[in-house]
Amino acid sequence: MDLQPILDNELVRIRPLKNSDMESLYNVAKDPEIWEQHPCKRYLRSEFEQFFIESIRSKGALIIFDKKTDKIIGSSRFKKVEGFSDSVEIGWTFLDRKYWGGKYNKTVKDLMIAHAFNYIGNILFYVDKDNIRSQRAVEKIGGKKVDASEYEKLPETNSNNLTFVIRKPNKE
Repeated sequence: MDLQPILDNELVRIRPLKNSDMESLYNVAKDPEIWEQHPCKRYLRSEFEQFFIESIRSKGALIIFDKKTDKIIGSSRFKKVEGFSDSVEIGWTFLDRKYWGGKYNKTVKDLMIAHAFNYIGNILFYVDKDNIRSQRAVEKIGGKKVDASEYEKLPETNSNNLTFVIRKPNKE
């Protein structure tokens, strides 16, 4: 699976994250309210720089543009799930607050999910148990909360995280 595709529709354009995007993406991320329910405080320059370096190294990070304004509005990431070959994780997503509560998160995730379903059958999302806003966002796009009993081998995650899954629909 290509973890850094170029995706777009009438609302957004998504492309691989590049080193040269750091400053523009930090200008979005430096809003403390974005991270209010998140365990990391990526609005702090030092934390954001570490996050950005990890994102580049992941080779699955994407940057999101508003297609009408060509302005950077956030980022997301794909990650292969070790020991679970028919799955990919989507996470590390954040958007400028101006793009909250509407169609932008859904359209970004719809594009990413459709791309992933060309290759695999399960999309996993790990969300901090205290991050109610992100839990609701994942549920809005069809994510269902799961536990280890629903899988033979559910990948291990941080004990503070809840796991959500979207399964590829059967085309019978």
